[in-house]
Amino acid sequence: MTNFYRSIMKAKYIWLLVLPGMLYYLVFSYIPLYGIQIAFRDYTFIHGIGGSEWVGLQYFQELFQYGEFWQAVRNTILISLGRIVFQFPVPIVLAILLNEVSRSALKRFYQTVFTFPHFISWVIAYGILFNLLSSEGIINQFLIVAGWNEIGFFTSPKAFLPLIFASDLWKTMGWNSIIFLAAIAGINPEIYEAATVDGASRFQRMKHIMLPSLIPTASILLILQVGNSMNAGFDQIMNMYTTNVYSVADIIDTYIYRIGFQGSGSFSLSAAAGLFKSVINLGLLLFANRIVKLAGQPGIWR
Repeated sequence: MTNFYRSIMKAKYIWLLVLPGMLYYLVFSYIPLYGIQIAFRDYTFIHGIGGSEWVGLQYFQELFQYGEFWQAVRNTILISLGRIVFQFPVPIVLAILLNEVSRSALKRFYQTVFTFPHFISWVIAYGILFNLLSSEGIINQFLIVAGWNEIGFFTSPKAFLPLIFASDLWKTMGWNSIIFLAAIAGINPEIYEAATVDGASRFQRMKHIMLPSLIPTASILLILQVGNSMNAGFDQIMNMYTTNVYSVADIIDTYIYRIGFQGSGSFSLSAAAGLFKSVINLGLLLFANRIVKLAGQPGIWR
């Protein structure tokens, strides 16, 4: 115990630095784990968590019998897979392009333009998109005047998923590119100078120096994104979807919200769905970390 105390005092400033983060996860992640047992109890407000009847896996069995739940699982997987395939590489490309801008003032302008949407809430973003893409919006009015058919961006299942991907990409790509810009800034300039002396072109320096240097960072972010696959963007979809697009846009989080607050009000059923989602996320995180390590890249842990 004495050695442990000495080690803490030796690195006391480091411990003070990480203390806020530790308290955050303790209060918002570990203490709420007590509520997991709601999924295994017939929970009521009157009896509370501890006083509610223990029913075991009853609500999981009930949940797995609902076709709407499996539709939500399918939609969650498809949307998350689409985000990985279509959206994940874009911040990397954007960071490389921004790094190639030689004029610092122009580079700062582009960074501001691409990063600013991150700070707009999805409520405001939906208002902007609605004014542009609704039946009365600018885009559809232009299509009608031009003699083309109106596109139901918010009501057509075929048009809604591209809207989800495009709007999320617009909102997040600038912010997500910052970490790749930081990784590029950490590359030793002498490597570039040596490659230039050897006659390497700008494209060759980008291909053989910059991209390999970004792979470790991209691997870590890919692991985290895969491990978060069952969270397909509640804020965005909750603000943008309608009953017309439930077949392609109803994800696990929106399904939990509906059965917990808009439907029968079964908190036990919604807790079971949430626990199912968390277990799948954990499995995906472990799987992604293992695959990345087998590929020769550093994982999140050894």
